[in-house]
Amino acid sequence: MGREDSTRLSLIKIHFQDAKGTPIKTIEGREGDNILDLAHEYDIDLEGACEGSVACSTCHVILDPASYDKLPEPEDDENDMLDMAFGLTDTSRLGCQVKLTPDLNGAVVKLPSATRNMFVDGVKPTKH
Repeated sequence: MGREDSTRLSLIKIHFQDAKGTPIKTIEGREGDNILDLAHEYDIDLEGACEGSVACSTCHVILDPASYDKLPEPEDDENDMLDMAFGLTDTSRLGCQVKLTPDLNGAVVKLPSATRNMFVDGVKPTKH
């Protein structure tokens, strides 16, 4: 196995916290995994109502600033959904759009105190 193969297979640790900063669970994922899928795999309460199609904000997470700065800028569709997220911060992202890289090893991912689901919460999207 070459050096590139062993790097790609190394595990990346992510530390999940609740809204108050209390540790929930530390998990390990592989490069390319996203936060939403890993949360579901490890039974962490992150909704993801649209199943990662960037059509809701229920997988909204808050990253530590150092980790946030290592991510590419969010696409327009992610920014549109984040605008509807409860408790939006300067380091908020949609968990379905945060793909693990070795740079994110040790990242802290905080869950917001609540989520907003347009379809469940009774807010209907408007047609333009």
